[in-house]
Amino acid sequence: MTFRIHVTGAAAQAVATVVPQLVADHVASGITGQDPALWGPDAEAEASKRLGWTEAVAISRPLVAEIVELRKKLHAKGVNHIVLGGMGGSSLAPEVITRTAEAELTVLDSTDPGQVLSALRDRLQATAVVISSKSGSTLETDSQRRVYEKWFRDAGIDPAERIVVVTDPGSPLDQSAREAGYRVFNADPNVGGRYSALTAFGLVPSGLAGVNISELLDEAEATLIELAVDNAANPGLVLGAAIAGTNPLKDKLGIVADGTHIVGFADWAEQLIAESTGKQGTGLLPVVLDTLAPELTSKPDDLQVVRLVANAEAHHLFPADRHAGEVLVSGSLGAQLIVWEYATAVAGRLLGINPFDQPDVEAAKVAARALLDNRPEPAAPAFTVGGVEVRATGATSPDRSWLGAASTLDGAVDALLAQLGPDGYVAVQAYVDRLALPQLAGIRDLLAAKAGRPVTFGWGPRFLHSTGQFHKGGPAVGVFLQITAAAPEDLEIPDRPFTFGQLIQAQAAGDASVLGEHGRPVLTLTLSTPEADVVSLFEAVN
Repeated sequence: MTFRIHVTGAAAQAVATVVPQLVADHVASGITGQDPALWGPDAEAEASKRLGWTEAVAISRPLVAEIVELRKKLHAKGVNHIVLGGMGGSSLAPEVITRTAEAELTVLDSTDPGQVLSALRDRLQATAVVISSKSGSTLETDSQRRVYEKWFRDAGIDPAERIVVVTDPGSPLDQSAREAGYRVFNADPNVGGRYSALTAFGLVPSGLAGVNISELLDEAEATLIELAVDNAANPGLVLGAAIAGTNPLKDKLGIVADGTHIVGFADWAEQLIAESTGKQGTGLLPVVLDTLAPELTSKPDDLQVVRLVANAEAHHLFPADRHAGEVLVSGSLGAQLIVWEYATAVAGRLLGINPFDQPDVEAAKVAARALLDNRPEPAAPAFTVGGVEVRATGATSPDRSWLGAASTLDGAVDALLAQLGPDGYVAVQAYVDRLALPQLAGIRDLLAAKAGRPVTFGWGPRFLHSTGQFHKGGPAVGVFLQITAAAPEDLEIPDRPFTFGQLIQAQAAGDASVLGEHGRPVLTLTLSTPEADVVSLFEAVN
């Protein structure tokens, strides 16, 4: 076995109750056999063209030699720095694969001008760029492609020698890339973006960065037989039942790395689970936690903890009370990727939703595009403290904002948390340069301690392609702290009437407006001098 799992508490009860029925219903063999009827008649049309990930290992095998050969050709020309322009599953899977393998990959999944400029200014002469978009029309990746084309040309480099494209066959990007002479890898069109870790989307950038992708496929393949069999030990059924079969449902899923060799897995699992299950007023909200997270001490009743450990079979060596009620998992990266994909599909069946669509993702994109087209003046802040502008979106009644009489940063944060119900959560959304402000992620633990509820943290705009679906389509119990920042230096997007700075601001404002329309309270704090104002922000929540 390449994947091991140990369950206790409510998760163990769920496994004992739910798995026998899943076995009787032939769910495991049905998923492997790509039966689209498993999720009900409403999901059948979508599911019929989204189950190709179950055979991704076999389909991807021929790609390995092509990727290795391209890597050798690039190295022979002195090109040994790989940049990935992608969003959601297109960037998060390669990120966990390369970080775990200790291979260098610059992941550009942002529209913040500072972060884009950092990538552009880093070893351009030795850089190849993978532009990765399933639809071929993703605005972020299109913008990244355009600016790299310009910088390559300005540096006397032929973009056709440095840009590699991964997309679905027949997409707009597929056509334009081939016309431009770029190297194109087509992915299986029967695989959704978040299930694409073991397809060209995960393998091309990882392989070019130096990862042994053949070994990764071997790891996944070693688990496939276990996943296909309808029995009580099937790890996909057990994990799916543990995370989605508790009664009452523990719909906050705390994922903790504690001794595992895998780096950054929770960020990948977050987008897989949240976007797959957060819809129709239900879903599972992944909460990425470290080993000292306040939630692990307060233990909210609706939080199910999954802990990635070195060896789940060694659970008897842990103190009995340390992991009570938790799910322990271990295994190779390839095994983890494929088991969690199966488990998420199982969770969709248990929750009664279609795990392959994302009906609420488009709303924020449409709102952002409307703001880019019209570019209205920003709404006036409710007040400004120091260099921080404070805005409130969403209302508790038609005529009065929930912000009330607050006139300080800590007062505004307190007003936001006052909207938090007993089963709610806080989502921090940071539309900033995460390379320049990595310390901002530390606000998560402070808010969790202050609120006494689970808190998620997402870098914008990348979370829009993952947890963004849950925020609009899942249970209406979230409150949102949105952080934006003035860009010290902006960057033009070639042949576009807007800049990267205007794009990321429109994405933040568009998402806030959509959340507000859904009745979710959003507190937006705009930092005029980001490094200095972060200190004020920490003081406000501490």
